Amino acid sequence: MKSLILMFLFIALNNCSKQNNEDNPLPEPPIVTNEVDFWLTKADQSVKLQKQSGILAFRDSYNNYPNIEVSDSQTYQTVDGFGFSLTGGSAKVINSLNTSKKQALLQELFGTSNSSIAVSYLRISIGASDLDESVFSYNDLPVGQTDLNLTQFSLAPDMTNLIPLLKEILAINPSIKIMGSPWSPPVWMKDNNSSIGGSLQPKYYGVYAQYFVKYIQKMKAEGIKIDAITVQNEPLHPGNNPSLLMLAPQQADFIKNHLGPAFQAATIDTKIIIYDHNCDKPDYPISVLNDAAAKSFISGSAFHLYAGDISALTTVRNAHPDKDLYFTEQYTPSNGDFSGDLKWHLKNVVVGSMRNWSKTALEWNLANDASFGPHTPGGCTTCKGGITVNSSSSYTQNVGYYIIAHASKFVPTGSVRIASNTTGSLHNVAFKTPAGKKVLVVINDGSTSEIFNIKYNEKWITTSLDSGSAGTYVW
Repeated sequence: MKSLILMFLFIALNNCSKQNNEDNPLPEPPIVTNEVDFWLTKADQSVKLQKQSGILAFRDSYNNYPNIEVSDSQTYQTVDGFGFSLTGGSAKVINSLNTSKKQALLQELFGTSNSSIAVSYLRISIGASDLDESVFSYNDLPVGQTDLNLTQFSLAPDMTNLIPLLKEILAINPSIKIMGSPWSPPVWMKDNNSSIGGSLQPKYYGVYAQYFVKYIQKMKAEGIKIDAITVQNEPLHPGNNPSLLMLAPQQADFIKNHLGPAFQAATIDTKIIIYDHNCDKPDYPISVLNDAAAKSFISGSAFHLYAGDISALTTVRNAHPDKDLYFTEQYTPSNGDFSGDLKWHLKNVVVGSMRNWSKTALEWNLANDASFGPHTPGGCTTCKGGITVNSSSSYTQNVGYYIIAHASKFVPTGSVRIASNTTGSLHNVAFKTPAGKKVLVVINDGSTSEIFNIKYNEKWITTSLDSGSAGTYVW
């Protein structure tokens, strides 16, 4: 009897519960939508610049993982762009691709589609660099001759590969910024009459200034605007082919008494940028900028990082905060490994330069062939392009491509660096784009996987990166 009573009570309570659930149904759990796009590259190359499918949504709850806090209440420099040096050799191998493959590559590099990495800045050589197949200037003469009026100046050496390719790139992205850098003046202007080393003779300072003017004007006539020039590539490295030794007092003299006034007289607004060499000698650009007459013509200083520390850019900025900084070159070596180069270059070239006020982050050498050519006699034989052109119908994306792509694809020209803190081994830099999006580039420089929060406007998302992996977060 007792068991029957209990059974009837259970049935009654169950029916009552069902009735209550039908009358007062439980609320559906909220639908969580993705708020942050996450693009990942892993050190082991199993994932390369792939958008992740997981949901990242900001929340109010807090945990004990380390925070990268992003704030757009504090702003720094405006970004000019991310990209590569388009050497003459790069242009030659890209032009060797068949028409359809070449157009596919150019759209991938410079286009606006979802599959493009949106390169926004190119550095080209004024005359030959060491990654051209031969040495030339735009005013080469037989030994013993001079051309003080530059009547024989001609862009002809670049009319086969570089200039036609630039026109194709500009047709895809008309707003791409272009910087020109000379490796050497015409040899008849030098004191050793050689493409390697030597110095510009003072009696030709005025002529060489006009050489820059003609270059900018003739490139403009081809439809190519030169946004900036550096006065000399690696002025303290006279052993390359081509190259020139130009000490800081010589550079200051050339700018204040010749190049600056020549640009002014010709109403040229191309920026004049000094130094363009390693971070171990910040005293060089500081000494040039300390010359007030030279400084009045100068827009900023450019750097490479084959020696020194990336913080040298901030050292120069602290001395002359009214002048800009540019990071213009770093190569990935033919014997380098993907994981090591990805980590070092993102930490230093992309994150490091941007955290030290640079307006650009450029890798050296957009493309070469499978033998790391072409190059001049004595030019770099171990510089690996961002792209390897294998044949007329095949190319490969190398580590340099992904180093730049983690920024260029998401941070367009006109973006502004905003505040973010470095925590542990998670080196990072943040931006606000002209469209108002926030972008955070992170590289895990540590030896273990890291779980961490990204904090913005007092809310958090939690994410993770394996050792050596890179992530770009966009919201």
